[in-house]
Amino acid sequence: MTASKNDREFVCSKSETDVEEPSAINDFPQLTTTTERKLMAKVDLHILPFLCVLYLMAFLDRVNISNAVLFGLEEDLHITSGTKYNTALTIFFVPYIIFEIPSNILLKRLKPHVWLSFCMGMFGFVMVMQGLVQNWGGLMATRFFLGLFETGMFPGCFYLMSCWYTRGEAQKRFSFFFASTTLAGAFGGVLAYGIGKMNGIRGYKGWRWLFILEGLLTIVIAVIWFWTLPDFPETVSWMNEEERAFIKAKLEKDTGKSAHGQSITWRNALAVFKDCESAPILFWGHIYLNILQTRSLLVGWHILGLLFRLMVMPTLPTPSSEATAIVLSRRNYIPSLPGLLLLDSPN
Repeated sequence: MTASKNDREFVCSKSETDVEEPSAINDFPQLTTTTERKLMAKVDLHILPFLCVLYLMAFLDRVNISNAVLFGLEEDLHITSGTKYNTALTIFFVPYIIFEIPSNILLKRLKPHVWLSFCMGMFGFVMVMQGLVQNWGGLMATRFFLGLFETGMFPGCFYLMSCWYTRGEAQKRFSFFFASTTLAGAFGGVLAYGIGKMNGIRGYKGWRWLFILEGLLTIVIAVIWFWTLPDFPETVSWMNEEERAFIKAKLEKDTGKSAHGQSITWRNALAVFKDCESAPILFWGHIYLNILQTRSLLVGWHILGLLFRLMVMPTLPTPSSEATAIVLSRRNYIPSLPGLLLLDSPN
């Protein structure tokens, strides 16, 4: 009888525990003033346009040298022979690769609106200086510092998005972000064609005006972004406490801790190279970026080698860039379908 009574007490206590577990699981912040769909649309409108414009200007300032070649840069700087032009293109990637990790560490310690807008303003200033260089040495120096200040744009934007979106939500946003680089090629050539018509104004060649005006535009946007670029869900003023708690809980459920709450150290940064799942991503990312950069930096040179008319040359990348942007925006829906995530899906 005693054993039977103890068994009944054990069964009762177990069933009570089983009843409490679901309530613990359902202890997830509920939205009462809005819906999740409306909240994420609100986040998109406050985050994506800023980051897309930021990286679009970085990419435009990086590759506009290919359009400058069409307006006489090589002849004016006396780099038509040898490998001087290719060396000027390559020197950009030396600081760009070396300082990516330190840049994200600084972005974490400072606020994104401070670090990203500072870098944006500085590479805009370097772009203006690039329009004033007189020789190959000056071009090399400006390309080096351009790479130094642009190094934080790509990883910084991705890090900031990870502070707002779960892995499943981020895929569409990453594709939309990537599309901004192709749009830079789409209207960058048309913009270069228009600016090139300023050839001779105040004694400056068209390629100089191309660097100067696009650099000044970048500086203006950087000043605006300093006051408007959002930081983290915990610090923005356009979300209430309920919405902040919901975003934070989603991120913690997805990865264990929100990205804003995680520290970035050299040990954490180097650990990615030990992760076998990261190796194929790094490999294919390397292949993709090589193709993208080669196409963007050398397209003007190759077109010039084919002796196309100057009126047509800068606008040729436009159709292919627009098509690429559309494909990038559409194809992300397939891997983001439930159960079809190519990487780890949210729990």
